[in-house]
Amino acid sequence: MISRFRSTSLCAALTAMLLLGTVGCSLTDDDGTPSAGSSTTAPADSAADLPFDVRPLIKPEKKYFGAALEGAPTSMASVEKFTAQTGKQPNLIEYYVAFGDGFNASGVRNAWKSGALTITSWEPFDVPLADIAAGKSDSYLEKYAAAVRELNLPVAISFADEMNGHWEKWGTKHVDAADYVEAWRHVHDVFTEAGASNVIWTWTPNIVNPVRSVDLADYYPGDAYVDWVGMVGYFTQDEDNAFGSVFGPTIEKIGTLTKKPLIIVETAAAPGERRRADVRNLFAGVEGNDDIVGFVWFDYRKRADWRLSASPLALAEFNRLAADDLFGFDVRKP
Repeated sequence: MISRFRSTSLCAALTAMLLLGTVGCSLTDDDGTPSAGSSTTAPADSAADLPFDVRPLIKPEKKYFGAALEGAPTSMASVEKFTAQTGKQPNLIEYYVAFGDGFNASGVRNAWKSGALTITSWEPFDVPLADIAAGKSDSYLEKYAAAVRELNLPVAISFADEMNGHWEKWGTKHVDAADYVEAWRHVHDVFTEAGASNVIWTWTPNIVNPVRSVDLADYYPGDAYVDWVGMVGYFTQDEDNAFGSVFGPTIEKIGTLTKKPLIIVETAAAPGERRRADVRNLFAGVEGNDDIVGFVWFDYRKRADWRLSASPLALAEFNRLAADDLFGFDVRKP
């Protein structure tokens, strides 16, 4: 349970970069973007006009090895530093965007060129969910969805996460569950109408441990609107650090709602003597659950120092476990 800062995305102008498909004579570089000097003009019925097929990325054979890093993916400097520290490049990069900010096409492209998928935590700080559900933000949503569709690279979007917590402006203290569900479905529908099916929709509650009285069922938009079920949960010093204790109750509850793949969208371990064991428990828990497709380590100094670099022994354990070939893969070749 981490109160995050509002981020402002640095958005570059979109270029007309469309994937040309996987067979035949390609005019693209290895990362799927147009080659220098090539034309992006294609016949109307070509594969270039089809949205990117995200299905192979939803339940891949290997696990996502993700990180939330300051400045990424607008700048990849922190990704390169994290890679040097851990011995493995993350293939899932999370970043935080306020609802109202533009689509960070250049950042998504940066991540893709490195073999990573982006997941956006899209946070409606200043816009009531009831207004979003009523269509009052449609001009913004339509522009955003059109930009996602035009770039035509896969992106994961986690809209209004931790909705079951009272600490968020869109959480239980401020928003009815019905308004949340209606807003989620409306955002999804606007993207569908725009043809932006290159999105992996990620519904992300906080782990239920601190808010057991909130029924997740009231907030679930339905399988037609969700591709991944995310979880936000941290290993803290004042609670049992077994993976089953941290995430088990939430996984059990989610299992009564859906069979969609699970992903830990945000996690880390508090600095201290237990951090090395916490890291070990995280990797073992993700590896041991076939329904969990990966995790994202929150490598920030925010309220606590969640950065791996703050604990050399934990970092060494993280590196040892991350070396397993199960974790990480080039998302351009799932």
